[in-house]
Amino acid sequence: MARLFGTDGVRGVANLELTPELAYCIGRAGAVVVSEGEPACFLVGRDTRASGEMLECAVIAGILSTGCSVRRAGIMPTPAISSLISPIGCEGGFVISASHNPFQYNGIKIFSPEGYKLPDPLEDAVERLMKKMSLKDDLPRAKDFAIGRLHEDTEAANLYVERVKKMFKGVDLSGLKLVLDCANGATTKLAPRVLSDLGAEVTVINGEPDGFNINAGCGSTSPSALSQAVRNIGADAGIAYDGDGDRAIAVDERGQIVDGDQIMAIFAEYMLERNLLKGGAIAATVVSNFGLELWLKERGIALERTPVGDKYVFQRMLERGLNLGGEQSGHIILRDYANTGDGIITSVQLARVMIESQRSLSELAGIIQRVPQVTVNVPVENGLRHNLLKHEATTRLKAMAAMRLGSKGRVVVRGSGTEPVVRVLVEANSLELAREVADELAKGISELAGKLKTCDSK
Repeated sequence: MARLFGTDGVRGVANLELTPELAYCIGRAGAVVVSEGEPACFLVGRDTRASGEMLECAVIAGILSTGCSVRRAGIMPTPAISSLISPIGCEGGFVISASHNPFQYNGIKIFSPEGYKLPDPLEDAVERLMKKMSLKDDLPRAKDFAIGRLHEDTEAANLYVERVKKMFKGVDLSGLKLVLDCANGATTKLAPRVLSDLGAEVTVINGEPDGFNINAGCGSTSPSALSQAVRNIGADAGIAYDGDGDRAIAVDERGQIVDGDQIMAIFAEYMLERNLLKGGAIAATVVSNFGLELWLKERGIALERTPVGDKYVFQRMLERGLNLGGEQSGHIILRDYANTGDGIITSVQLARVMIESQRSLSELAGIIQRVPQVTVNVPVENGLRHNLLKHEATTRLKAMAAMRLGSKGRVVVRGSGTEPVVRVLVEANSLELAREVADELAKGISELAGKLKTCDSK
């Protein structure tokens, strides 16, 4: 059976792949694993997509059935749930969200008492219990007075806002004009409050969620509307979040995108100048641009590369004692403030750097020179991806591509943890060569996938 958990929890088409029955089992097994079978309280939140209500009820039912209790926070950014687990006296958390995916998808993320996303061994333990449940469900089943209780938490949002403002006490963003693209998602009410309370002049776009427009042509994966809005308004910068608010990418005053790699460089420079960067390194994934690595190396900073997924970035940060890491996609982990990517914290810190340095965002982002990079997505059914990526023919295709690029290029082929695709990434000394090699490699992988599918069907 294929692994249920991907790089960012469980994800699938709501009510087709991620059903209420499955959500119930995840809630039930997840509660037992995180609580270690002891009475515990879990904080539960969700994003704005329509299926969230259905899946939230199922997850909560699973948790309550074990005798654990639930504090339901409602629509909240993923990092807000992570950051509040311990302060409000909970022992774990669940978030119902499919992050940047369209509204048809949903997902479930589980957090530890410390607010960490569960590491692979604990996710595997949840899966083992779920498999066992499908044969015989002998997990703890509370009865009588021990059945878990549900409590509505109406103050979680206010508590999160105040926590973030306290983190940046003394920071004054007055005079800074920002446009926020809230992706019709979980940051819609909170991000504008935080930034305006700190003094910024805020304009919001895509801030009217209806359950179906989350990430729809907006947010961190579609920043063109934000770019236009920044230019039209004459703003200093724009920030685009994803549906659950753990990502943030920026747009400079000219409307040019500033991605996670550039944001990490901006933060690294700021922290290095103030002797705040710990461990002599930052952590980033295998898809972060080689230009970031070169820029860091020139300053004596190492780049610790990890598999894709902010939980892997965070694990490396813990291992190496680092306080800065992230992903090109905008998951930025500032460990002095949070234990996971937090788009709102990222945007406040970026605005702070602009104010304190008195430099435009385009000037700040221009400190690194990115190597031309092309990514091509190859649709591949989930059941085929493992065999495809391990196949000797795939190894040969990658080797041939690497030979064409020589020492000035790089090839990464990986399965997406959130979508049924294989991602082909190529870096080269010219955009034309990178695109040509990426297209050829993607074509070869697609043809191989077709052959493997034919063989499997016979």
